[in-house]
Amino acid sequence: MDEVIVERVNAWLTGQYDEQTKAEIKRLQKENPAELADAFYRNLEFGTGGLRGIMGVGDNRMNKYTVGMATQGYANYLKQTYPGGVVRVAIAHDCRNNSRSFAEIVAGIMAANGIKAYLFEDLRPTPELSFTIRHLGCQGGVVVTASHNPKEYNGYKAYWNDGGQLVPPHDKNVIREVDKIASINDVKWSGNEQNIIAIGKAVDEEYIRMVKSLSVYPEVIAKRHDLKIVYTPIHGSGITLVPAVLARYGFTNVAIVEEQAVPDGNFPTVAYPNPEESEAMSIGLKKAKALDADILLGTDPDADRVGIAVKNAAGEWVLLNGNQTAALAFNYMIESRKRKGIAKSNDMTVKTIVTTDMIDKIAAAYGIKCYNVLTGFKWIAELIREKEASENFVIGGEESYGLMIGSKLRDKDAVAAVAILSEMTAYEKEQGKLLYEKLIDLYVKYGFYKEHLISLTKKGMNGQKEIEQMMEHYRSAPPVSINGSAVTQLLDYEKRKGRNPQTGEEWNIALPKSNVLQFILADGSKISARPSGTEPKIKFYFSVNSPLEKAEDYEQVNKLLDDRIAGIIKDMKLN
Repeated sequence: MDEVIVERVNAWLTGQYDEQTKAEIKRLQKENPAELADAFYRNLEFGTGGLRGIMGVGDNRMNKYTVGMATQGYANYLKQTYPGGVVRVAIAHDCRNNSRSFAEIVAGIMAANGIKAYLFEDLRPTPELSFTIRHLGCQGGVVVTASHNPKEYNGYKAYWNDGGQLVPPHDKNVIREVDKIASINDVKWSGNEQNIIAIGKAVDEEYIRMVKSLSVYPEVIAKRHDLKIVYTPIHGSGITLVPAVLARYGFTNVAIVEEQAVPDGNFPTVAYPNPEESEAMSIGLKKAKALDADILLGTDPDADRVGIAVKNAAGEWVLLNGNQTAALAFNYMIESRKRKGIAKSNDMTVKTIVTTDMIDKIAAAYGIKCYNVLTGFKWIAELIREKEASENFVIGGEESYGLMIGSKLRDKDAVAAVAILSEMTAYEKEQGKLLYEKLIDLYVKYGFYKEHLISLTKKGMNGQKEIEQMMEHYRSAPPVSINGSAVTQLLDYEKRKGRNPQTGEEWNIALPKSNVLQFILADGSKISARPSGTEPKIKFYFSVNSPLEKAEDYEQVNKLLDDRIAGIIKDMKLN
């Protein structure tokens, strides 16, 4: 075993770590030295979004010690930024194993550092944490969650005073302070417990009221209150608020998927608790078919992502992807507000650079600005902060099943999304139309945009190097054509430079630095390559489009676009 790893292991065996931790290290030494090496070969990185990793002993794992050191660094930065005043943080957690104990550790360390810690009494959706920061006037916040990752993972997301996740300069500054914490002896583990304040139902009520205020057509819900809705929280925190929000909206025919209703960090019915995965939605789909429901909705463990399934014209159930859901939601919020007469001249929307460009066309058709930002809702939140004095934010979203509606919080919100998507379904039903038919109508009007995602997982010590090598290859030897179509734009967000390989023209990219590459082709296709910030993966996003003259041509054009995506993947040797 590498000498550095041996030193790290010995530091834990001889340091002020609990006996249970030391016993587990000794067990791994005997039974699984490879896993021990992976657990200690590096420090679990506190990145710009916080921590995320497999739970277990070691520097490269999520445990009470890595959580404690991260919290001390974050507490130090909060106190530096707000000297002399009362500093407040809100703390929430999801259903995952150890989430409650990690949240209590965060609260205890914050309190010991003289910070008021508003700790939710039990699990709550991540979007409520974002709302609570703004509602209680907090300077920061933490939610313990690994979002949609497998059960072995947990995580720690840090927030700033606007309810958004950390952005420059605070992200790098917090990382710097976390890196200064050399050992667990630098952590204030306990003291000043009176600074911990339990919160719960009163904040829930304020949040539910806020979500209810987003409704555009409550009178339609009154007519269609018996819309058949099936909802699954996939064992997560959505069960705490989604049914209550749907009831407050006025829906009276909501069926919960009982097999997935109880919060459980082991996620016993699924391999991945992710509504992006058809397997995670399969039990709900079975119930939706049995009840002849109008819509199926599912949320991930911390209830910030939403997946939906609807019936097509033939009565077959179809799982919509994140781009399709986003296009429908953006169109509904823009179109319905204009029809209702409540649209404002300064309305604006925001999406990420890897989300379907059909949204840009929808916004343009209504004369509404659509801004494009880097991947991640923290950038949507940052743009709202920049524009809120002069522009009115309506909706934001990204392809990974995330939507944010209204400006009272600053992170993706599946609780509000479930309500609005249900209202949208009721509205289309009142017009005599299925939601799926509405999607086809949008394709006819704006063009048929089809997206596809490939995630390549590269685990272990060499995984990160492999990902870096792939990105470097595309930078140093970019293709001049892909699938027979010329590359007309090469966008390197790391270098913040754009270039036309055909003409040599170059330009600057105004967005912040990010390790993303995009290839725009002459036929309108777009390919994006991006290492994940939370998982050992590199993601490739494909977007192709074609006119759709009439709904009857859907299958023919759909196959054409599928073939184009397959051709791109083959040409890039990604299959």
